[in-house]
Amino acid sequence: MLCGTRRELVWIRNALHSLSIQAEAMLGFLTARQAGLDDPLRLRRAESTRRVLSLKLNPDRDVDRIHGNGINTVDIDAVEGKYMLSGGADGVIAIYDLENYSGKPQYTCKAVCTVGRSSRYVHKFSVETVQWYPYDTGMFVSSSFDKTMKVWDTETLKPAEVFEFEGNIYSHNLSPIARKHSLIAVGTKNPKIQLCDLKSGSRIHVLHGHRGEVLSVRWSPRYEHILASASADSKVKVWDVRRASGSLFTLDQHNGDKSKASSEAVNTAHNGRVNGLCFTGDGLYLLTTGTDDRMRLWNSATGENTLVNYGKVCNESRKRLQFTVSRGCSPEFVFVPCGSSVAVYALHTGELVTMLRGHYNNVDCCEFHPDYQVRCTNAHGGESLPIHLDLTINHLYHFVPFCKHAYS
Repeated sequence: MLCGTRRELVWIRNALHSLSIQAEAMLGFLTARQAGLDDPLRLRRAESTRRVLSLKLNPDRDVDRIHGNGINTVDIDAVEGKYMLSGGADGVIAIYDLENYSGKPQYTCKAVCTVGRSSRYVHKFSVETVQWYPYDTGMFVSSSFDKTMKVWDTETLKPAEVFEFEGNIYSHNLSPIARKHSLIAVGTKNPKIQLCDLKSGSRIHVLHGHRGEVLSVRWSPRYEHILASASADSKVKVWDVRRASGSLFTLDQHNGDKSKASSEAVNTAHNGRVNGLCFTGDGLYLLTTGTDDRMRLWNSATGENTLVNYGKVCNESRKRLQFTVSRGCSPEFVFVPCGSSVAVYALHTGELVTMLRGHYNNVDCCEFHPDYQVRCTNAHGGESLPIHLDLTINHLYHFVPFCKHAYS
């Protein structure tokens, strides 16, 4: 009993010391900002970075259990940061309200609506990607192994448009910044990338170049016509969709040094299937992951491999790997599913900062919310709880605040 009490006192003393240092640093930033000696963005970046480094499993927030099997994909709306979409291996789609209206620290994120198995519009097979329309939560898009992509009216939970394809759909993506087009890029089992127009409701263009199934597609957050694609042919291509003459360039892990590459490895981004793509928030860099257990950082303008060494990044997924990058931090961080954990890396140095643990099954996807530093992770199983329970599929991580007001 006394030993336990002594350990608790030591822990409390260390925690108070840590909080004291954080508070002192924050007061220093505020004083410099008030005196006009410091850039206000520096304070914001410092606090965002502190919160990311303080991420831990959230013991106070539960999530409604909706899915009967694992969750493959999640997305948090960019307009309010309030609603989260999830798509499961059971074909079900759920929309969660992340806000806490109870006024209490402990609460459950409720599913405000679902497209369940009883709905006539539900996907017949596994949902692989869900995404909110970037400018309005009144619409979202889902794609599935049932070879369909559906554009949903959130109010009625009925598809306003259905696109049918010849093969399984691995990934789709809407541009987060586009004003001059309303295209959805779609990667399927077919090597051709399909571009679907929301306005006309038709497939308007096909991008040729890959020789294997297209596992991931992502629009640039910097230039609305620039698209990146990753394929099972070990290649990553960057496209300007206004051009009809093919891709702008193909990423080469050896930066053109043929002496380091075998004949079959020339102009390949990885020595295996490339199943993950993610631009940094400013669009200046592109991250890729492959089944060769490597992650690479590329200059998105030139296609140059920056040669940042992240070490071994476990990747056994045969499908798209959904990983994410922080926004507003200095330095920025990368969150990558790694077995039953989430690995956190420093973007530009490759340093493994920490491992976020809590799942008992393999993590399939993760999402980052920049305003609250909330990360949602999902793994195989049937539970939807952010605590240590077997078969957990959804965890919410939060930061450790330096004062009570940081919870708000």
